Amino acid sequence: MTHTSTDQPGARRPSGAVVPVLAFAGIVVAVMQTLLVPVIKDLPQLLSTEPSNATWVLTSTLLSGAVATPIMGRLGDLYGKRRMLITSLAIMVVGALVSALTSDLLTMIAGRALQGFAMGAIPLGIGLMRDMLPREKLGSAMALMSSSIGVGGGLALPAAAVVAQHADWHALFYGAAGLGVLAIALTLLVVPESPMRAEGTFDVLGAIGLSAGLVLFLLPITKGSDWGWTSGTTLGLFAAAAVVLLLWGVMELRLKAPLVDLRTTARPAVLFTNLASIMVGVSFYVVSLVLPQLLQLPKATGYGLGQSMVTAGLLVAPLGLTMMFTAPVYARLSAKYGPKVTLILGMLIIGIGYGAGLGLMTAAWQSLVIAVVLGAGIGLAYSSLPALIVGAVPASETGAANGLNTLMRSIGTSVSSAVIGMVLANTANHVGGVAIPTMRGFHVSFLIATGAVAVGLLMALFLPKPNRAPQLNFSSEEEANLERAEEVLRGFRGRVLGADGVPVARAKVTLIDRRGRQAGATLSSEDGSYVLAVPSQGAYVLAARASGHGPLASSATHAGDEAAVDLDLSLPGETVSA
Repeated sequence: MTHTSTDQPGARRPSGAVVPVLAFAGIVVAVMQTLLVPVIKDLPQLLSTEPSNATWVLTSTLLSGAVATPIMGRLGDLYGKRRMLITSLAIMVVGALVSALTSDLLTMIAGRALQGFAMGAIPLGIGLMRDMLPREKLGSAMALMSSSIGVGGGLALPAAAVVAQHADWHALFYGAAGLGVLAIALTLLVVPESPMRAEGTFDVLGAIGLSAGLVLFLLPITKGSDWGWTSGTTLGLFAAAAVVLLLWGVMELRLKAPLVDLRTTARPAVLFTNLASIMVGVSFYVVSLVLPQLLQLPKATGYGLGQSMVTAGLLVAPLGLTMMFTAPVYARLSAKYGPKVTLILGMLIIGIGYGAGLGLMTAAWQSLVIAVVLGAGIGLAYSSLPALIVGAVPASETGAANGLNTLMRSIGTSVSSAVIGMVLANTANHVGGVAIPTMRGFHVSFLIATGAVAVGLLMALFLPKPNRAPQLNFSSEEEANLERAEEVLRGFRGRVLGADGVPVARAKVTLIDRRGRQAGATLSSEDGSYVLAVPSQGAYVLAARASGHGPLASSATHAGDEAAVDLDLSLPGETVSA
């Protein structure tokens, strides 16, 4: 899949405010997810319904976010990432206002489902950063954007607790809507549209198939505790999800412009990053479920820490703050050692945090220590994920690939919520009809998180070692070509020429391997020059195309040394050996 640029001479250049504005959009998304945490236990009463029905207020947001994330990423690649970012936030604002104006269960569920669309903002923001920012700023910027989900969640928890204690609970949604409007306004004022576009059309059938498969998979995960994990409904939905996703995958492999390029997803660098992302999502959510409950349990239990809702939120807030302050640290470590090393380091710190946390549950200040250590580890791990993905996929697939990676994290948090909820419920003491979590349940939860981190660490160790710096952070395509010309020692290079040998600028040059798959793509610079690295020796086809010129497909063989191949668009294709 190739990409095009719609950059014009008068196009807006990114200002220094782009990164904080995009990060703020990510924080707004996290606020939307967290704002109901302080009132979860009161939802059945507030909505005049049964507890099993009230859980749909949370489940609907999860399902819509899972569906929207890869779809909005692909739409951003095709039609503009800024445009889709604003669309995601606008749908969230509408959903927040719907929820703010109702206490009816079905209307509330509909509003929360619309709010889930905001999840697409994070991969879209990462894609915009890749397309616009120079090399020296991209690492820390993507790290901050990736960590914004944790930053917003940590900061929103105490704020939402204060609102829930001193105002009508609907004020939470008005606040979320206001933040969404502010994020849209700042994006319109500060963030320019990306010039990069993917070729092809939107895969409607693929979107429907993926949506159906995700809903069938996530629904039993979130409702399994209520339905029973061995019930016919739960097992039937899991089986249906497997069938639908298998058929969807077969269909996607046959399409020229799929919603998700599964061949790219199967690359080791992408596959193991996504698998590690699931484990990071699991570990992140455990601390969010355990510490607030432990802090708020009364001291009469013998192990509860007896803190108020607001105090508990303040003690957990450093989890998000530490993640935010970790972003510049990550940038320095990644620049020196690479994102694979920082991912491994982050997971080791998470493991240490949960291991030490098993013995640090007897005082409120110990929760603060756990939050800081885990925040540092999760911040490093989350910051590494987009860099690993962006370095492994073409620029035209950034939105969709990061959308899929964000989906993997969401699946991790969903699994974590289901498993930890089941553990705490099965180990709880029942007093007067009320289930009270036990210290044993908290310890088992931390052990599960430690195990998830160990699995994620194993996945990270399987990540291939990059053999060259990832071509992901350039302020323009011309700068990218110059950078490649300096760095690529072996590959194809040459010039794209038109009639009478006149250089052709901004011609699309695509490298195609012997299986007909894209192995690389670039745009020619102002003097017509191009550079393309080759993944291995062998036969390739160089396809060139430019406005006002006929297309050219030229065979070329790479035998190990740098190969010079000029592409003359005024001639038919010819065979060139090098």
